[in-house]
Amino acid sequence: MTNELSIRGMAADANEQISGAIDRERNRLRNFIRKWVQDEGIVEDILQDVFYEFIETYRLMKPIEQISAWLFRVARNRITDFFRKKKPEQFDESGSEDRLPSHDAGPEDAYIRNMLWEELDAALNELPEEQRDIFIAHEFDGRSFKELAAKTGVSVNTLISRKHYAVLHLRRRLQAIYDEFPSE
Repeated sequence: MTNELSIRGMAADANEQISGAIDRERNRLRNFIRKWVQDEGIVEDILQDVFYEFIETYRLMKPIEQISAWLFRVARNRITDFFRKKKPEQFDESGSEDRLPSHDAGPEDAYIRNMLWEELDAALNELPEEQRDIFIAHEFDGRSFKELAAKTGVSVNTLISRKHYAVLHLRRRLQAIYDEFPSE
């Protein structure tokens, strides 16, 4: 009986923490999504997807340490997924498009765009193979962590961790270039 009460208490605490995090982050997250997605219905769909994944992850795995950062990372991934489905040939629609030279611009902008992709390629090649492979499969090929885990036999958590380290490296490596293109 005591174990059952403590399990119920832990579940109630988890529900309270989940609810509190959603209440705290809902408006900021919605505004973040609105920056990239104009359709209010899609904004709400993405927001709900993010919260659903948060609840599922929080209950199935250990609690998330940096909830806000995790929620925004998931939102960014969902926005990328939305644009990938909408225009699969243009990955850059993931939020950095406003900082990159236009596809329709002149030769100078085309040169800069090509240089950026070359730098990204070089930065990807600096990664350990397992980090590079998971980043490319998840971000460029649009494959889910579950699908990759089933194919490779590596746990979802390990794949998420590998991608996390890849993203950290790419951010550090490409930050100077990114800063050269101020947002308007």
